[in-house]
Amino acid sequence: MSTSEIEYQLYTDGACSGNPGPGGWGFILRTLATGEETKGSGGEPHTTNNRMELLSAIRGLQDTPAGSSVLLVTDSNYVAKGISEWMRGWKSRGWKRMEGGRLKPVKNVELWQELDELVSERKVSIKWVKGHAGHAENEECDQLAVAAYQQYL
Repeated sequence: MSTSEIEYQLYTDGACSGNPGPGGWGFILRTLATGEETKGSGGEPHTTNNRMELLSAIRGLQDTPAGSSVLLVTDSNYVAKGISEWMRGWKSRGWKRMEGGRLKPVKNVELWQELDELVSERKVSIKWVKGHAGHAENEECDQLAVAAYQQYL
């Protein structure tokens, strides 16, 4: 997808204090036509970092209309590779993954299935960025996620 086709930029991040432990997610959704930004965050008292990374993408995509073009910017290889590389195989194997030559259930399957539905209804491209490396929106999403889990400490 070319940058001229993108309607939304979605920046996401998840965070945990301990893994598992209290966790939070945050996103910034930018509408490119208007420059308008929407921010969201939330948390759970006992969760994992991967679940929070998935929820940040899910909650952000839920704020975009079906059929729209979204650039999803994440520092999570789990989310980026899950969407772009792994999900197709998981689905073909009944939401199972190969580990040590054996099929095992995909972890966080209910979140992956929700994310799969959202992605299938939109034109989503993925951009991975290095976390905690000065990327302004990624840093802000991290702050949103951390603030969301601090209520559980």
